[in-house]
Amino acid sequence: MTTQRSVILGCGSYLPAQILTNSELAAKVDTSDDWIVQRTGIHERHIAAPGEWTSHMATHAARAALAHAKVDAQSIDLIVLATSTPDNTFPASAVSVQAELGITHGAAFDLQAVCSGFVFALATADSLLKSGAFSRALVIGSETFSRILDWTDRGTCVLFGDGAGAIVLDSQAQPDMGQDLGKERGILTVRLRSDGRHKSKLYVDGGPSSTGTVGHLRMEGREVFRHAVAMITGVVEDAFKATGYTAADVDWFIPHQANKRIIDGSAHKLGIPPGKIVVTVDRHGNTSAASIPLALADAVADRRIKRGDLLLLEAMGGGFTWGAALVRW
Repeated sequence: MTTQRSVILGCGSYLPAQILTNSELAAKVDTSDDWIVQRTGIHERHIAAPGEWTSHMATHAARAALAHAKVDAQSIDLIVLATSTPDNTFPASAVSVQAELGITHGAAFDLQAVCSGFVFALATADSLLKSGAFSRALVIGSETFSRILDWTDRGTCVLFGDGAGAIVLDSQAQPDMGQDLGKERGILTVRLRSDGRHKSKLYVDGGPSSTGTVGHLRMEGREVFRHAVAMITGVVEDAFKATGYTAADVDWFIPHQANKRIIDGSAHKLGIPPGKIVVTVDRHGNTSAASIPLALADAVADRRIKRGDLLLLEAMGGGFTWGAALVRW
């Protein structure tokens, strides 16, 4: 017995050249390297250069993913770009990526679920591939959060960075999980959640229909932290139930890189040992929808992740939105 499943053929990433260290931030706002590291685990982050946009970074990451997958851009018929910081109000930044790659067929669109965006985009592309409407997709997370930060607010400006990550998804016939548990490849399940009652805890205070301005990111840090671990572990448990796997089966835990304490707290509650966690928050900061594909590409590049490994992805973002995915590499 076989089933149609979305298999990751390759991944790629891009980080802007400029690195902003904690010490450099401490010269601008009332903070210190010790304060930031103790509370977040972040040492530095990358900042997009003037004139460097979300679509530019997304295109770099997409090209890297295509090269890693060893497929031509013309084989792509779907692009889903997760971002909360698009180049323009419209059109979608995904169509700019599509044009830069020389693709004139298929469909391209943006998806906005803040830091959970990549997991939501993964679920969307997976569903469209399994429906038969498309055959091969680029799923991208790209963010220029530096453009929506209040650089006088030490509670938020120290947390975020810019970057992009991408994967190539291919629709393939794979063994059914019920028949060959552990032999299947691809996306095994994605579980998504949202709860709009928590909007005020993490949001941007602007928009086209409200203020007519871009606005700045605002966050109630303690409230976000208070909800994060329980929400994350809850949706991960749902993913385990849907597949029959447990935390003991996971080879690599690739969480959204928001805060080292949240990552460690979630892993501890799930029973995942530190040696199985992919962590990049120390070098990248919180890159929102880009953080999971950036971390994935990092662990693939240094060969930690190997063919057949079971990957657990999870994220939580403003809204609140949150989600988890189990993927067989």
